[in-house]
Amino acid sequence: MKNGFTYFNQVCNRILDEKKELADELCSLFMQHSVAEEEIFYPAVRESVKHSRSMVNEAMVEHATAKDLAAQIQSMSPDEELYNAKVKVLGELIEHHMQEEEEKMFAKARESDMDLMELGERIDARKLQLAGGVPSASSRKAWSTFPDARE
Repeated sequence: MKNGFTYFNQVCNRILDEKKELADELCSLFMQHSVAEEEIFYPAVRESVKHSRSMVNEAMVEHATAKDLAAQIQSMSPDEELYNAKVKVLGELIEHHMQEEEEKMFAKARESDMDLMELGERIDARKLQLAGGVPSASSRKAWSTFPDARE
């Protein structure tokens, strides 16, 4: 997703339709990802990782904030004054969220007895279901949330 937001910034001065299509796709991908995490991954972390309540709660608040901003973006026209700023801030929020997950939550999940392969498969299946059975470019790749889980 990070590359998508970088690309978005590069096309800011291009055709508005392309900008809107890209931003809507990024928002949809984030929504699918966040729902799958909230339904599958976060409950597993709460159950398997000691003292994870505040970490998961913070992640849930970050998701809620980003989902609200994504919904605003999806309801806007790309020529509105705050459109570019909102997409940029959403990218920054998601990047911060991913960094915290990678540095904290994923590290603790790897140390737990969680079956990361099985969780990854369930998350992939849920994302596919949320996408209406049409895999996105990101879901066609191997599950990368836990890069070492597929090795």
